Amino acid sequence: MRHEVIIIGGGPAGLTAALELARHSDVKPIVLEALDDAGGISRTISYKGNRMDIGGHRFFSKSDWVMDWWRALMPPAPETDANGLSLLPQADAHLLVRPRLSRILFLRRFFDYPIALSAKTMAQLGLVRLVRIGLSYLVARLRPRVPERSLEDFFVNRFGQELYRTFFKDYTEKVWGVACSRISPSWGAQRIKGLSIGKALAHALRKIFRGAPRNVAQKGTETSLIERFLYPKYGPGQMWQLAAAELRARGGEVHHGERVVGVHMDGMRVVAVETVGADQQRRTWEGDWFISTMAVRDLVQAVAPPPPANVQAVAQGLMYRDFITMGLLVKRLKPRADSRPPLNLLPDTWIYIQEPDVKIGRLQIFNNWSPALVADPGTIWMGLEYFCQEGDELWRLGDQDFAALAITELAKIDIVAPADVLDWHVVRVPKAYPAYFGSYERFDEIRRWADGVENLFLVGRNGMHRYNNQDHSMVTAKLAAEAILAGCGDKAAIWQVNVEEEYHEQKRAT
Repeated sequence: MRHEVIIIGGGPAGLTAALELARHSDVKPIVLEALDDAGGISRTISYKGNRMDIGGHRFFSKSDWVMDWWRALMPPAPETDANGLSLLPQADAHLLVRPRLSRILFLRRFFDYPIALSAKTMAQLGLVRLVRIGLSYLVARLRPRVPERSLEDFFVNRFGQELYRTFFKDYTEKVWGVACSRISPSWGAQRIKGLSIGKALAHALRKIFRGAPRNVAQKGTETSLIERFLYPKYGPGQMWQLAAAELRARGGEVHHGERVVGVHMDGMRVVAVETVGADQQRRTWEGDWFISTMAVRDLVQAVAPPPPANVQAVAQGLMYRDFITMGLLVKRLKPRADSRPPLNLLPDTWIYIQEPDVKIGRLQIFNNWSPALVADPGTIWMGLEYFCQEGDELWRLGDQDFAALAITELAKIDIVAPADVLDWHVVRVPKAYPAYFGSYERFDEIRRWADGVENLFLVGRNGMHRYNNQDHSMVTAKLAAEAILAGCGDKAAIWQVNVEEEYHEQKRAT
């Protein structure tokens, strides 16, 4: 009999698992997605012809398998113009090679991100602050905080107290809404393990003597330091829409608007999941194997009969960080020394807002991700990111009031003039980031229970309550699919993704 695999979630992890199963077996994958589009947090939102990337998704990975998987589905554009757009009309389903520039706005000045410690940066910081940075870094190297009990310890050990307070503390606490001293160092270990002052200096020197890389094969470069990446012409959602289309063509199914509300078990096996559709009808989906990318807290709460009391307690205490992203269409930006007329376009893909007197956390300039994201090339289309908690004061603001706040803040930090605003669109994204506080330190209790469920695999960012990048999530999905095809319920390899150095920001030379 043909086996059926029920996959909860149609984001990168869910669709990768489904497509791997469909490509390599006669298993029938059935994807259940609560949203009305493919891609999850990697979807692209269209508004009046302008496209929004939620969070910004660079298509770059240390994993050759991931890079090959992307390029097989969407080949790089064979011939491009000065903007990196394909000259071939049939090449819409191609990847563009894009230059990366991320900067920090601090003291109303732009600093390279990650911190380059270049002559320009040093001049902007000033002699007094530079001396404090140097002395505090020396102290951190001579007397590191051992053991590292918090994210603050992690940052201070690698950058020193002064540089941590200058460039990391305020932005990180904007993102998470709590002090760095309350966040587990695991976040730093998974996101920026290989980044340090030494690595930043070495990268700057290599750039001086070798120049910028000419392609995206930057295997010896820390992920945070890459300078070029691949990007779908119409945003990341284009990749996942193509994946969903191929899945259907191979006999798989993708059902949108289906929110999982029940996970029914018989002993330590899942036998079915229950959904509520967009039409408010309840449906039951039976299968042989189950892959979950849904938030762990919601998954545990949906299980019947309920799991052990300690597992329920840990799940209830898991925290998430939500955010609001607003597309903003403007005639032009305020002029700056490095802006390009006539629109005063800045060169950045995204800008980290380190200024403590505004709530905005990050700003994307979609023109620089792909000009095809902007309906009118005579305008600038941006994404403003605000981090919050679902239900808090910022989350509850009406769209009109939120837009007014965001426009006022961009004017305050000299990015736009309110008179140049043409349009805006507000999108709320719940559970965008699984948090490394709350009951996170006890997460292994949930993992041990979930690993004991014979035919259930947890993959992806929310599925594993781990701040995975898109490529990490894909690799976890690949491993789950391989285990299912092998009839194996062992999940150990999945939990090693984004822990082993092969999937980390740092990779050993071989």
